[in-house]
Amino acid sequence: MGNCLFCKMVAGDIKPDIVYEDDTVLAFRDLNPQAPVHILVIPKKHIATINDMSHEDEVLIGKLYMAATKITNQEGIAESGYRAVINCNREGGQEVFHIHLHILGGRSMTWPPG
Repeated sequence: MGNCLFCKMVAGDIKPDIVYEDDTVLAFRDLNPQAPVHILVIPKKHIATINDMSHEDEVLIGKLYMAATKITNQEGIAESGYRAVINCNREGGQEVFHIHLHILGGRSMTWPPG
C-alpha cells in the first residue's frame, strides 16, 4: 500500500502525534480536528474500507474499539461522552482509504451529524 498515508505512518515514514500504539493498532491526533479531542485509531493492517473487511478481521476491529476505551479514559472524555465512528467511502465521509475509527469528544455532539 505504497501510496496510503496511514500505511506510511505505520511504517514510520510519516510521524503522527501518537497517543496510543500496540502491536496491531496505531492512534494519533487528527490534523484537522472537528472537536477538542479528535483522534484516529487505525489497524496496522491495511484494509481500505469496512466493505473490504473479512471474517479474519473481526478480532482486529474489536481491538480498535478496545483501544478507543483506553484512549478516551486517557484523554478524560470517557465519562462525559464521545463519538466513535468509522466512515465508509466518499459519500460516507471517508477521505483516506485505510479504515480508521474517529474518536470525537470534549464538546457536546449534535444529531444528526453533518
